[in-house]
Amino acid sequence: MAQDATSDIVDTAVAAGDFTTLVAAVQAAGLVDTLKGEGPFTVFAPTDAAFAALPEGTVDTLLKPENKDQLVSILTYHVVPGAVMSSDLTKGMTAATVQGANVTFTLDGGAKVNGANITTADIATSNGVIHVIDTVIMPPAN
Repeated sequence: MAQDATSDIVDTAVAAGDFTTLVAAVQAAGLVDTLKGEGPFTVFAPTDAAFAALPEGTVDTLLKPENKDQLVSILTYHVVPGAVMSSDLTKGMTAATVQGANVTFTLDGGAKVNGANITTADIATSNGVIHVIDTVIMPPAN
């Protein structure tokens, strides 16, 4: 994916073509304007394959209007305020997400967030940075 710092997070994800489920979820959750906002934001973006790996029916269920609050919680758990580049990560570092709970980073065997592999790091956008992950991370149960 080409780095295009003139495009915002949403437009960059759309252009990449491997985030159709994420983009549909962001739209269903009403978060498009937020992620097109000033930022900066750091987004840990699960690929379509990451969403497909969830139990069958999970995505369809989450996209239903009555489950919007749960969808918003999951999606905002993938967003950290500020621009966090991969070079900023340290072993055991935690960061507060927009959802409110922390994510934890590990570096053994490559950079990971809550155990999800960061497969592509530091995709610059006009309002933050995207790190591609191979797993949908779930916020802790309340």
